[in-house]
Amino acid sequence: MEQINNIQVVPCTSSNYLKPFRVHYSQNGTKKSWDFMRTHDSVSILIFNTTSQCFILVKQFRPAVYMCEWEKNQSTQAKEKGTEDTPVPEEEEKGETENHTHLPPASAGVTYELCAGLVDKPDLSLEEIARQEVLEECGYDVPLSKLRRITSYRSGVGVTGAKQTIFYAEVSDENCVGEGGGEPLEGELIEVVKVPLQEAMKFAYDENIPKTMGVIFSFIWFHSNVSPKFKISTNV
Repeated sequence: MEQINNIQVVPCTSSNYLKPFRVHYSQNGTKKSWDFMRTHDSVSILIFNTTSQCFILVKQFRPAVYMCEWEKNQSTQAKEKGTEDTPVPEEEEKGETENHTHLPPASAGVTYELCAGLVDKPDLSLEEIARQEVLEECGYDVPLSKLRRITSYRSGVGVTGAKQTIFYAEVSDENCVGEGGGEPLEGELIEVVKVPLQEAMKFAYDENIPKTMGVIFSFIWFHSNVSPKFKISTNV
């Protein structure tokens, strides 16, 4: 997962996932404009294994996260060399990024996340998409009746405004029918990670562990809504 090379940054002229737009509008008589991306809505699933008393997360390399770290690394190097205002070399503008020295390790782009997927199948319900993602990414076959809707919210409100719907699923070892890991044909390379219940809140608040807000929110939700039922502690 963390053997990343042949890095190239090139213009994105078309995409199946992101479409950039600029909207012009008036607000209280003031003319304004805003750039935004149109993208798919998504689902995410908090999975709790009742057999091993642990949460099932996924871990994967995220190019966007890596490039943020890469740019921060470049800025730090420029400051150290006193070349903050030096223009980007032409070869880098064309995408020849790999040859630049001191690239951050690939681990800088790896994050811990809830099992999730895009809402891009109009013939399937949100629950059916969520069930499919749990099977593909984590290897658990979860009946639709076992998926509990937690809530939905708008993510990236300044850029995309897409809606994500979060589900909760309780599974046991009996529901595990495969290794997960995502769909290779779609280029997914996902590692299934188990977080013991007793370590969940420490994991959520540890800033040294790169994770999504969905992980933090869902662990807090579990502590407030599920832990009392099981009479178990998440060590908040």
